[in-house]
Amino acid sequence: MHIEFRHLRTIKAIHESGGLARAADHLNITQSALSHQIKGLEDQAGVELFLRRSKPLKLSAAGLRLLRLANQILPQVEAAQAEFSALRSGKTGRMHIAIECHACFEWLFPVLEGFRKNWGDVDVDIRPGLAFDALPALQKEEVDLVVSSDPEEIAGVTFIELFDYKAVFVASSQHPLAEKPFVDAEDFRGQTLITYPVEKSRLDVFSQLLIPAGIEPGAVRQVELTAVILLLVASNRGISVLPDWVVREVKYNSDYVTRPLTEAGITRRLYAAIRTEDEDKPFVQELIRLAKTEARKLQV
Repeated sequence: MHIEFRHLRTIKAIHESGGLARAADHLNITQSALSHQIKGLEDQAGVELFLRRSKPLKLSAAGLRLLRLANQILPQVEAAQAEFSALRSGKTGRMHIAIECHACFEWLFPVLEGFRKNWGDVDVDIRPGLAFDALPALQKEEVDLVVSSDPEEIAGVTFIELFDYKAVFVASSQHPLAEKPFVDAEDFRGQTLITYPVEKSRLDVFSQLLIPAGIEPGAVRQVELTAVILLLVASNRGISVLPDWVVREVKYNSDYVTRPLTEAGITRRLYAAIRTEDEDKPFVQELIRLAKTEARKLQV
């Protein structure tokens, strides 16, 4: 037996209206076409679906069984149609984010908090486990946005500028290097460098300063949380390099000093990488707008 959605809608319309004429008007078809549809369905089923001598027209036992099926299936179909409509209009969707910038968690959370208030139907998730395969994951649609400081030429991927930041040296106010107006690569020789637990090539201090100079620190201590890095630095257990917006309050704390990396300073830029086909989606544009707005607050 071949049952279509229109058959279920017909059974439901006739039951609710109590007659063929009113049901045909409701379905916007002729009464003749409706009668033909019912006959075809009854021929398939091999049983009558209506008690034709009753007024108003009533369903038979077989018709009631189809009505129960209609009441189960049609609301799900309507919900799916509404969801597809929302997807087309950009009101709902998925935004799974991978982060190549370890310190960016502290900047991103306020962005997502603002985003959820107006875009509660968008499924948001952060995927730190994909951090270093993030761009291939973006191409394979495993994630939808990548926060990165290393733009690449990738077909089908667009990099959107978010904000610039400076990588700054952080040390205890009691550390000998605190006396210098800026630090160079040579100053890291023999020092304990406290970093996030990521590979060296993803850390600004290595990629922009130490690796080009061919210098290794005395030791590298990896720490997950920014607050713990600052605690260790304040205790004079080592030195660190962090984005200026992460340590924006450090300059008001007598336990720390911040200094530029090199006399000219080292400036980096963060990008949001998205699939080019998603660039015009309203919720994608809104997330990027909020990201830039929050970034301006960090730079005050």
